Amino acid sequence: MIKNNCTILFVLLFATVSFTQQVIVSEDITSDVVWTSDSEYVLDGLIFVDSLATLTIEAGTVVKGRLQSKITTGDGASALIVRRDAQLFAEGTPENPVIFTSELDDVAVPDDLLLTDRGLWGGLILLGEATTNQPTTENQVEGIPNNLNARYGGNDDDDNSGVLRYVSIRHGGFSISGVPGDEINGLTMGAVGSGTTVEHIEVIANLDDGYEWFGGTVNTKYLAAIMCGDDAFDYDQGWRGKNQFWFAMQGADEAGRGGEHDGGDDNETGMPYAIPIISNATYIGSGAGAVGVGGDGNDRTIYLRDNAGGKYYNSIFTDYVGVGLKIEDIDGQDSRQQLEDGNILFSNNYWWGYGAGNDLLTIASGEQWIADHLIANNNQVVDPMLRGISRTTDGWLDPRPQLITVAEPVADDFFLPVPYHGAFDPNDGLWLEGWTAASSYGMLAPTSVGVEEEIDDSIPSTFNLSQNYPNPFNPSTTIRFNLPKTVNVILSVYNAMGQKIVTLVSGELNSGVHQVEWNAADLPSGMYIYRLEAGSTVLMKKLMLLK
Repeated sequence: MIKNNCTILFVLLFATVSFTQQVIVSEDITSDVVWTSDSEYVLDGLIFVDSLATLTIEAGTVVKGRLQSKITTGDGASALIVRRDAQLFAEGTPENPVIFTSELDDVAVPDDLLLTDRGLWGGLILLGEATTNQPTTENQVEGIPNNLNARYGGNDDDDNSGVLRYVSIRHGGFSISGVPGDEINGLTMGAVGSGTTVEHIEVIANLDDGYEWFGGTVNTKYLAAIMCGDDAFDYDQGWRGKNQFWFAMQGADEAGRGGEHDGGDDNETGMPYAIPIISNATYIGSGAGAVGVGGDGNDRTIYLRDNAGGKYYNSIFTDYVGVGLKIEDIDGQDSRQQLEDGNILFSNNYWWGYGAGNDLLTIASGEQWIADHLIANNNQVVDPMLRGISRTTDGWLDPRPQLITVAEPVADDFFLPVPYHGAFDPNDGLWLEGWTAASSYGMLAPTSVGVEEEIDDSIPSTFNLSQNYPNPFNPSTTIRFNLPKTVNVILSVYNAMGQKIVTLVSGELNSGVHQVEWNAADLPSGMYIYRLEAGSTVLMKKLMLLK
């Protein structure tokens, strides 16, 4: 590939006398390079970090991918690919993350892109020399022409591709070849070894999967996949990492599965088997009552197939359109055989809020042998009482459980011995706060630790009725609404037949933000409607009671 030298452009900030430096990167990185936080780096096509080279990205640095229509190198997409024997050190901090995003994204303006703005550039690819179950160590990442050398695989399970820490990857997933079907994951890891550090990573609004592993042994902690168009976590080709604190929030417009887990490609019986371990995951689907969801339609939380194994502990799976767990059962060696051999284990997990049916047999895709496994290993259909589920920037997303739980220790020093289920400590703040797009875009509810939470008492500019949280709920939920002026208010709840069930508020309220708790312990499961009358303004929303 022939590429031009980097061009440095200086953009005058008219409000000040200072300058912001923008660096257009159109040449592969062939020696040790440092990208500094006082510059913005724009990827002009497929940029490779060559073998034996190291790219260091300072905390607070923003890296942007060009739109396909603006790429000058002839490549089909913009992406950063770290070859085998190269290293990437992208070490952000909670205050100053490293951000990968589209050139359309002004990171100083939180609402200039939407959560549905996906596929605006490619993504980030790490390639290593750990083992896979493929018959060759010369595997080529899908979508990249063979002459560009995006190969992965080897015999060093301790291989070190560098450090990714406090990294936010936003609005990616464009087809890496420019051809539909070659959409790229937010973060792809091909045969990445256990010497690599991957923790505190966010992939948000990606067109394809949030994360995908092709073999390897890399371990991870604190991963978030938010509003991605396909699966949140996908693995293949014999990946065997250890992982803790995973979070998936899937959109109601387009979504795949929480986990799509494959054993191999054409070499399904190849060794080593894919048997990663995941503890303390929280997967929130598109909504139990969501309709018209694109992609795979959020049809199941986890799908194990192609002879894949895998183990989940102490996790929360909730709010999915379809079923909970599907395990492929075909003739010969398959994922059902992996379960019978002890290589699939779901232990001490909570399942709740399924559109197909909120009972263990339905959650187990109607397969009694899967349900028997779940029952035998302390899986329960229990409402974790998440504080807030929201898929918009309304400040209501708070996936901390309120249910008091007892977690099961995982017998490995990698795993922190925490007492709770899911990805978030009920008695601490969200580890997403501050450094993620979910935080800066306004998705997250404000959290406070050790003090009583307070309602913002500033005067709203408009009437607003927020989605209740949690939703679905059992038996209590919170309804919040905004009043821009003092007005007479009636807040009522109706059943699906339009019959009034209860009036929660009736009278004059001052301007401000108000919230009301509703306990529906004496009512049957089902869809209800809450209606706010504030003067001449009438607002309504649906809520779901699931017992």
